[in-house]
Amino acid sequence: MLEKIAHKLTRKPKVVILIAVLMLIPSVLGAAMTRINYDILSYIPEDMDSARGEALLEEPFQMAATTMLIVEGMPAEYTHQLQQQVEQVPGVSSAIWLSSMVGIQFPQEMLPEDIRDIFFSGDATMMIVQYDKPGASETTMKAIDQVRALCNQKCFLAGFSVFIRDTKALISKEMPLYVLMAAVLSMIAMCATMESWLLPVALMLSIGLAILYNFGTNILMGEISFITQAIAAVLQLGVTMDYSIFLYDRYLEESKHYDDPRDAMAVSIVAAFKSLSGSSMTTIAGFLALCFMRLTLGRDIGLVMAKGVVLGIATVVLVLPSILLVMDRSIQRFRHPCLRLDTRNLNAFIVRHRRLFVVVFLILFVPAVYANNHVKMYYKLDESVPQDMPSILSNNKLKDDFDMASTHFIVMRDDLDRGTMKELEEAIENLPGVTSMVAYDKLLPDGIPDFFIPEDVKKLCKQEGYQMMMVNSSYVTASDAVADQLEQMNALLKSYDPNAYITGEAAMTNDLIQVANVDFQVTNRLSIFAILVLVAIAFKSISIPILLVATIELAIYINQGIPYFTGSEVAFITPTVIGCIQLGATVDYAILMTTRFQEELQKGLDRKQAIQNAANAADVSILTSALVFFCSTLGVAVISTMDLISSICLMLSRGAVISAFVCMFILPSVLVVFEPVIAKTTLHWRAPKPPKNGGASKQETLAPVAAGSAQEE
Repeated sequence: MLEKIAHKLTRKPKVVILIAVLMLIPSVLGAAMTRINYDILSYIPEDMDSARGEALLEEPFQMAATTMLIVEGMPAEYTHQLQQQVEQVPGVSSAIWLSSMVGIQFPQEMLPEDIRDIFFSGDATMMIVQYDKPGASETTMKAIDQVRALCNQKCFLAGFSVFIRDTKALISKEMPLYVLMAAVLSMIAMCATMESWLLPVALMLSIGLAILYNFGTNILMGEISFITQAIAAVLQLGVTMDYSIFLYDRYLEESKHYDDPRDAMAVSIVAAFKSLSGSSMTTIAGFLALCFMRLTLGRDIGLVMAKGVVLGIATVVLVLPSILLVMDRSIQRFRHPCLRLDTRNLNAFIVRHRRLFVVVFLILFVPAVYANNHVKMYYKLDESVPQDMPSILSNNKLKDDFDMASTHFIVMRDDLDRGTMKELEEAIENLPGVTSMVAYDKLLPDGIPDFFIPEDVKKLCKQEGYQMMMVNSSYVTASDAVADQLEQMNALLKSYDPNAYITGEAAMTNDLIQVANVDFQVTNRLSIFAILVLVAIAFKSISIPILLVATIELAIYINQGIPYFTGSEVAFITPTVIGCIQLGATVDYAILMTTRFQEELQKGLDRKQAIQNAANAADVSILTSALVFFCSTLGVAVISTMDLISSICLMLSRGAVISAFVCMFILPSVLVVFEPVIAKTTLHWRAPKPPKNGGASKQETLAPVAAGSAQEE
């Protein structure tokens, strides 16, 4: 069946290319219609208290997003007029300021101290702006833009929703540069290691199609995160380029045996499918491990990237052959000398000192694991963006002028008597770090009847049997101090109302920290287990999966431990993503080396000569593969001004190189030293199993042969 499909694909390559191009139309439309979510906090599990509280703020309070508008050095008449204009902006549910409760002519000195502390600080005053839709929705984004347009230079709009808006603008501006830089650097790497100027163009066209197909099918998910959008294209390029190179290398080999290039390509398609469908399983397993994170951001990245690998293989098998056949003459015409790497002397040295390298392998685990476990991580999202962004400057102004580093929203039942609420409010205000509070009873001075309270103020605090309190804190989000404050506040609230919830950026970030710490352990263990099983099945071995995974895990520990030695912090999501992706994507290097080692042993060579031959054959493939992966992600790491994106791509690029060097310098020594153990724990290790009719060898079903395999022969 596969042979028939391959035969038909190669007979009408221009028709195949036309169909592939036409498929870009729904892909581009799907990509354009896929919503991008810029709110990481929205990925917190729905059963967390902060997420439940956030749901109540959306309905019934219509307070899905809240921002603080600071007006500095302007008369009360200007602020009152601005409040009225802000209230008319579509998407704004309310704008609460002094004039919402008393006239603007009411002397500030006569206001109750609690109210004065909320709305005034020196010559600055603050307005609370609330929105109908969640903070990351398009409606709220447009409303924030319109509110900003109404303000002058002495106005500062602060809050997490404003930060999301600025993040969206930043990513939208830089996203095309990510793809451009990845493509240019990858092209340079391939031009340096391949013998044709046009071959990289053909391969890049194929990968470009696969990336667009992947982004187009994201519409089936409804939305993806901005992190996924930013790294998916460059990551898919780096991970799947090997598949394209393997097909072309196989085509060169088969061309020697066929007069018609179409027949050679048909055979190559069959061989490529059998090989890549097996070798890609480790990469897919690494991505799918992310789907088991409780923080659903992992599922978002995992599904998109696993889908990208599958579509990458499909494009290589179905479309790339036609592109190569159409461009074949031009590819051969524009040939040039390329870099050639001769590692024979290096490999001879490694084999001679194999025991020393094994000792180094074991010793390196100690500092690598220690450093990996002691890297400092940050969870405060605004630390990952340029500090001159308008939202960051406004948040700093809010902290400096009003001592509001974070704001907690409390949602609880509305059937407690006024005396009990007064007692609770005083207890909250006495907590360390609490600077002010907005609550219904605070806005209702003693002796004032309830019907005197404006309807807007009532809606702000009470809705459908619930009441809301806004507590301002001098402690910054994601700090130990705010975590302790939230713990004390939560214990206090539960004593009055067991079903009370605390939400807001600080509370949701605190839950995010707890979830992420567990996710890191779960996903890494799952990815290790899955790849151990896959490698064990492929090699029919007990020892080989342990040795290969241990080798790549050392590379991962070294990669993730480097920030400890440089004294830098990394974003909380980085270790989880790197642990799964680096293992899944680069364990192929180790599989390739091991497969070649087994082939040389089955030829009757002794283990020292076998590993040397295997290393000589595999090194170019490993280095070229790592170089493409390195280049595709390095560009993003260099140009991205958002540290969350930059740090992920930097560690991915660095991890590819480290994995390659570990596989080149350490793995050969590990394999040759432990070869007697491998022989006893692996079926058909030295003697090849007779293939069944139509069957494929292990090399065809497992080894992800990367660039250079044809050239080195």
